[in-house]
Amino acid sequence: MPQLEVAGAALTYDDEGPRDGDGVPLVFVHGWTANRHRWDHQVAHFARKRRVVRLDLRGHGESGGAGVKTVAELAADLLALLDHLEIERCVLVGHSMGGMISQTVALSHPERVERMVLVNSIGRMTYSRGRGLLMGVSTLVPFKLFVAANIQRAFAPGYPREEIRAYVKASADTPREVVMTLYGAMRAFDVLDRVGEIQAPTLMIHGYHDIQLPVQQMLRMAKAYPDATVRILDAGHELPVEKPAELTAAIDAFVGGKPA
Repeated sequence: MPQLEVAGAALTYDDEGPRDGDGVPLVFVHGWTANRHRWDHQVAHFARKRRVVRLDLRGHGESGGAGVKTVAELAADLLALLDHLEIERCVLVGHSMGGMISQTVALSHPERVERMVLVNSIGRMTYSRGRGLLMGVSTLVPFKLFVAANIQRAFAPGYPREEIRAYVKASADTPREVVMTLYGAMRAFDVLDRVGEIQAPTLMIHGYHDIQLPVQQMLRMAKAYPDATVRILDAGHELPVEKPAELTAAIDAFVGGKPA
């Protein structure tokens, strides 16, 4: 389990697959309160034929470190890892907050991003009334209850409750300071007026039932991208685990240069 010390955080990461495999490395970036294992299905598939990297963001999973106030600081962590692994160019795959990090890298260092996949992500954080109320009372309810409410809302109706409980438990293990500080970072995130600068071909794949980051917000972003492909699946916000095979197939087609 390798780790890299970056700005006061020990970042845990996986670096798998053949170095001389097909294409540039795939780099997977998870979302808020999640960890690198959200990508288990995708990594198992792609690591057979190309280099694959994933990490636990600071304060998440098996990584240490406190929360930071901006998404740009998380992007700096990711760039430090890419430098450490001597990855000059890659395909970034980001889920939710991970997609925000990916867009930040694509804007600040376009030469590093060959293609990009945004999974249930947006360019400007805008909450529904229900989500806004939930976040507004976050300091008034027990932390684990707050986390449980957020995670349960992330899955489409009908997803097995036993599995949701496991994800709730994993998310509640993320320190409260990290969760709430990064909530502020996401709330301040806004690159919508700049995404037209992103030249890397981008796949935007979203769950139709996503009430955390509604699909309408993604479509608004897609219009501004010079080269965007849009896919909408019958799922909620947690596409990597709700529809793992369908997501993997869409990414595979996209990075292979075929229509997604």
